[in-house]
Amino acid sequence: MTDEDLLAQIQARTFASMVAATDRGSGLTADRWPTPSACSIAAVGFAMTCWTVGVSHGWMTRAHGADLTIRALRTLHDAPQGDGVDGVSGTRGWFYHFLNMRTGLRAGTCELSTIDTALLLAGALCAARFFDGEDPVEGEIRRLTAALMARVDWSWFLRPSGRFALGWTPESGFIPYEWVGYNEAMILYILALGAEGSAVPSSAWAAWCEGYGRSWRDDHLSFGPMFGHQYSHLWIDFRGVRDPFMRERGLDYFENSRRAVAAQQAYASQNPGRWNGYGEDLWGLTACDGPGEFRRLRGFAIKAFRAYSARGVWDFDDGTLAPTAVAASTPFAPQACAAALRRMIEDHGAAIYGPHGFQDAFNLSVDRAPPDHGQVRPLTGWVGKDMLGIDQGPIVAMIENHRTELIWRLMRQEPVIERGLRRAGFEGGWLAG
Repeated sequence: MTDEDLLAQIQARTFASMVAATDRGSGLTADRWPTPSACSIAAVGFAMTCWTVGVSHGWMTRAHGADLTIRALRTLHDAPQGDGVDGVSGTRGWFYHFLNMRTGLRAGTCELSTIDTALLLAGALCAARFFDGEDPVEGEIRRLTAALMARVDWSWFLRPSGRFALGWTPESGFIPYEWVGYNEAMILYILALGAEGSAVPSSAWAAWCEGYGRSWRDDHLSFGPMFGHQYSHLWIDFRGVRDPFMRERGLDYFENSRRAVAAQQAYASQNPGRWNGYGEDLWGLTACDGPGEFRRLRGFAIKAFRAYSARGVWDFDDGTLAPTAVAASTPFAPQACAAALRRMIEDHGAAIYGPHGFQDAFNLSVDRAPPDHGQVRPLTGWVGKDMLGIDQGPIVAMIENHRTELIWRLMRQEPVIERGLRRAGFEGGWLAG
């Protein structure tokens, strides 16, 4: 296959995994599949974005895509909100990180999550732009999306620093950490700044950027796990669009992510941890599943391994590679990403890649692992047993942005995105048109 044929196949198979992970009644998408799990609200945002891709390629009918979208929106809109510890989906328009797949109510004692709510709402806005017809269901998609956006109390989560807290729980209040650059939370600030009637001051973007100094490495803003360079780009076309920080350096955030891909390749080539299988054409560090929590002697050093964890360049690295780190970076470096994906498939085949796309992660340096964290397969090492919605969804969406720019085109028409960028001080690119 050509690179483009390969990317199209990966995209279609991964789309099938998102459909399989979505409940036909509630419309909610599971955190992981096929292992039973709670709904991840971020995965729902990615899924609603994926349905626009599936309809555009004929992988599902427009009616089917609209039906899955409206079921999710109805579940989220109608689920009660409040400050109680259970029986609610969230409070003040914000949602808990994990919800019951059928009822949409808080699962366990998870936190009210600012970034995951933002990812959910970005997906809803994308769906509302795509489903723009006169059909009553499509009209309801737009109405419920507007209602979900309108009821978010954006300023409630702002701390005295002018930045957003990571989360809140009724048991202990605000999580004592804030979103300060550079990471995946650009989309949170841009939505908050662009939301109609939002009380968030434009100074919030400058407060967010105050953390950039400690993130600058060599020639770009560094963030070890690749997802931090992907998530906001899924919905926002940053090519040529620059805030004051980037204007001073002659960059834009798209170029910054391209350089992050190059840094991943360079790190894998250097392979400071001496992990099996790393190389310029075999890389991919991000947040993903892992072989488990244990330590093991490798060579002359004791190495620590983790289960689900963030992994990144010059950050924590236990030899675990995630295909989503590569596939969801396709717009930034199409040839490099296609080459790495091809290498993964050629080297490991059905052990990591099948009818639903890639397993979440694999590790060629582990020959045995604790139970319940996946399985060790001949010649391939450890392979995760699940696919994660927050990893699969970006594969579908970002390959689409490479192929047709569908999502970027939709969101360039979204007033919330344009207002948010302008209030944050962005100029140039499509904003100048």
